[in-house]
Amino acid sequence: MSDLLIEPFSRPFDLTFSPPGSKSLTNRALVMAAMARGECVLHNVLFADDTRVCLDGLLKLGFDVSIDETSRVVRVGGQNGSIPKTSAQLFCGNSGTTIRFLTALCALGRGTYTLDGVARMRQRPIAALTTMLKNMGVRTLHAQQTEGFPPVTVLADGLPGGFIRYGSEVWSQYLSAVLMIAPYAKHEVRVALDGPQTSWPYIAMTMQLMDTFGVTPELIRDPLTGNPKQIIVPQGSYAPTTYTVEPDASNATYFMAAAALHKGSKITLTNLGKRSLQGDVGFADVLNKMGVPVVFGKDFITVMGTDRLEGIDVDLRDMPDTAQTLAVVALFAEGPTTISGLHTLRVKETDRLAALQNELTKLGADVEIEGDDTLTIHPPEDGKLKPASIDTYDDHRMAMSFSLAGTRTAGVRINDIACVNKTYPDFFKDLELLRAP
Repeated sequence: MSDLLIEPFSRPFDLTFSPPGSKSLTNRALVMAAMARGECVLHNVLFADDTRVCLDGLLKLGFDVSIDETSRVVRVGGQNGSIPKTSAQLFCGNSGTTIRFLTALCALGRGTYTLDGVARMRQRPIAALTTMLKNMGVRTLHAQQTEGFPPVTVLADGLPGGFIRYGSEVWSQYLSAVLMIAPYAKHEVRVALDGPQTSWPYIAMTMQLMDTFGVTPELIRDPLTGNPKQIIVPQGSYAPTTYTVEPDASNATYFMAAAALHKGSKITLTNLGKRSLQGDVGFADVLNKMGVPVVFGKDFITVMGTDRLEGIDVDLRDMPDTAQTLAVVALFAEGPTTISGLHTLRVKETDRLAALQNELTKLGADVEIEGDDTLTIHPPEDGKLKPASIDTYDDHRMAMSFSLAGTRTAGVRINDIACVNKTYPDFFKDLELLRAP
């Protein structure tokens, strides 16, 4: 393990920048490409731990995958909803998207497929997905001592499909996984949605990407409330598609926040904006509520630094991956910041609520956790952070978010910086771009 002392920025910056490709879109596009009825070409692919295990999984399942990492291009020979191999052992690391998406993909095969990951992955539930697959006619098995958790074995004989229900689960990826494979079911798939949905923008992202690949799900909303009530996925197949992956909006939040924290600074993020498929672009609006000047265009976001940030109350249930970024920004605000909608954070790469409380406290904040949903951050009364060595808990977002504190305060050291390899291997190199003249 290695650590890094973050040196505070000595002057404002002005940068136009495009972060690497989205992990969420890369892994969705890879899975859809594997199911397409011909070759798909994906551009601006993210190469990081979470996407490498997805690529490796497709190769182990027998798909023809050509990788040009220098050009960030991947070609996938789609098999029109079939799995080339009849058995495989798939290691998914600590990538939640990979294990959920590939578990569903394996349901289309004819054979036995086992999926597993690191020790932390075995603590992350997957029962909601395997239950949905069971209700669609797919047999799955869990190890006796880990019922409802990985490792999971799929005993595949095609996907019968039909009518299923989906409640307010911890992760939206369970539903995304089922929707992506649904066009290849023997019977049309209809999903009734019970209650408010977690991280709905990610479901919308999945359906929009399905449309890009040639299959258009139908969304039915409650006529009184407007809430999503049912999704109908037509039978069909994904078309051979050339697709360019958007920059990662979740990772873009660190650069938005960096600009917000430094008076006189300005950053323009290109290829992200109001037309983005990713809900996390809405973090720009959260900063704006704190008093940060923001210009939100169709395909760009400009954020400018300010000398006064105001604490806010905000619900992040639709973009929980931005919570750590906001928590660090809140250290520099006037007054407390209360963040709710955080019920998914307990079962992410680490228990993010506990990790945030521990590390924010080291820096001098007073942090309150209410249940499993709400975090309130009271900045230090004198406005000055304490020097601290920040533990990252093998969580990429802890490392990236807390590095922002170090750009303002001397003595902030980030432990185990290699954890950013999960989604953004060049993060600290790109952060230094803000320091360059």
